[in-house]
Amino acid sequence: MLVLTLGIVLLLGVHSVSTCREVRGRLIERFGLWPFKGAYSLLALLGFALIVWGFSHYRAAGLIQVWAPPKWTRHVTIAMMWFAFVALACMNPAPGKIKGWLRHPMLVAVKIWALAHLLANGDAGGMLLFGAFLAWAVFDRIAVKKRGDLGAPRIASFTRADAIALAAGSLAYLAMLALHPVLIGVAVLGK
Repeated sequence: MLVLTLGIVLLLGVHSVSTCREVRGRLIERFGLWPFKGAYSLLALLGFALIVWGFSHYRAAGLIQVWAPPKWTRHVTIAMMWFAFVALACMNPAPGKIKGWLRHPMLVAVKIWALAHLLANGDAGGMLLFGAFLAWAVFDRIAVKKRGDLGAPRIASFTRADAIALAAGSLAYLAMLALHPVLIGVAVLGK
C-alpha cells in the first residue's frame, strides 16, 4: 500500500496547493504561470498513475478486510453515484440552477463519490483511498469558503445547462455502470 499512499499524497498534495493561495502565488511568481501549470499537471498525473498502480497491486495481493459492509450499501452506492455524475457534469461554464445549488459541483461530486465508495468497501486500501479523497474534498470546500469564494451563482429557474448536465451525467453514469468491471475490475450490477 506504500505506492498507493504515495500516489494519494502526491495527487492530493498537489491539488492542495490551490487552496494555499499565497504558496501558489509565490510558485507562479518564481517559475511563471505555464511552468507552474506544467509541473502541477505532471505531478498530478504521476500521483494518479501511482494510485492506479498501487491500488491494482494492493487488490492483486488480496484485500485487507476491516469490516464487511451490509449488502444494502451497494444499492445506496449505486444510487449516490448518479448524483455524483450529474454534479460532475455541472462543471460546464454555463450557469444553471443545479450548479448554483451545488455551488462547487466538482467538490460535491468528489465528496459523493468518496462517501458512496466508503459505504460499499470495507477493506483497508479502499478506506484509505476513498477516505483520503473525502477528507481532501471537505478540506478544500472549507478552504474555498474561507477565502470567500461563493462558487456558482444561484439562479431562479432551470436552464439548458441543467438539461445538458442531467443528460450528460446520466449517460456517463450508465457508461460507468457498464464499464466498471472492465476499467476497475469490480462488477457493479448482478451481485
